[in-house]
Amino acid sequence: MWNEILLCTTALLAGMVNSVAGGGTLLTFPALMAALAASPSSAVLAKGVGVLANGTSTVALLPGSAVAAWEYRGEFRKAGRWFLLLLAPSVVGSLTGVLLVTRLPKETFEALVPWLILFAAILFALQPRITRWIKVGVPHERPTWPRLAGILAFQLLVALYGGYFGAGIGILMLSALALMGLADIHVMNGVKNVLATSINAVAAAVFVIGNVVDWRLCLPMMAATIVGGFLGSRIAQRSNRAIVRRVVVAIGFSLAAYYFYRQFRG
Repeated sequence: MWNEILLCTTALLAGMVNSVAGGGTLLTFPALMAALAASPSSAVLAKGVGVLANGTSTVALLPGSAVAAWEYRGEFRKAGRWFLLLLAPSVVGSLTGVLLVTRLPKETFEALVPWLILFAAILFALQPRITRWIKVGVPHERPTWPRLAGILAFQLLVALYGGYFGAGIGILMLSALALMGLADIHVMNGVKNVLATSINAVAAAVFVIGNVVDWRLCLPMMAATIVGGFLGSRIAQRSNRAIVRRVVVAIGFSLAAYYFYRQFRG
C-alpha cells in the first residue's frame, strides 16, 4: 500500500512537472525501479528491473501528457505548420528508440541507466545556456532550408532518445522550436507537449504489445498523472519555471549519483 501511495504521489508530481518543463521520468523511473526491485516478479526477472520500470513509467505518464497537450490547445493552434514538419521524425525516431530498448539485452539498458539520468539532468541544467547559444533572430522568422534540415535531423535524434528513455526531451524540443523562429514560450510549450505525447504514444504502444508494463503499478499511476497534467498545465503560466527546473535538476543529479554508486558497488 505504501509503495502505491508513493508511486501515485510521484506520478502526480511528474504529471505537473511534465506540463511545465518536462522531466517527469526523472521522478517516476527511479520510484518504479525501487518498487519493482523490492518485490521482484517473474516479469522483472524476465525483462529486467530497468526495462520494466521504463515501460511502466512511459505508459503511466502518457495520459498526463495528453491532458497537458489538450490544456495547451489554444496556444498550440498558433504554431501553424511547425507541428506537421516535426511529427514524422518524432514518430520514426521514437519507434526506433523503443525497439532498441526492447530488443537489446536487459543488462545493456540497466548499465546505461545512471548515464541516461545524468544526461537528462545536464540537459535541464544547460537549458538557459542552450537558449542563449542558439541566438534566435527575428521571432517567427522562417528558417533557411539548411537550418530546417538540421532541425528535422535533430528532432529525429530527440525522438530516438525519447523512445529509448525520454527524460529531458522537452528541453531539447524547446531548443529546436526556438531555432525554427518560435519565440512565445507558451506556444512553444503547446507544440512541445503535443510532440512529446506523440513520441510517448509510439513508445507506449510498443511497450504494451511487448508486455513490458507492470499494470498493477501502472494503472493507479496513470490516474495520478492525469490529475497532475491538468493541475500543472493550469498553473504553468503563473509558475516560476526557473524554480521548477532547479528542483528537477537537483533530483536528477542526486539520482544519477545514487545509481552510479549502486553500479560501482555491484
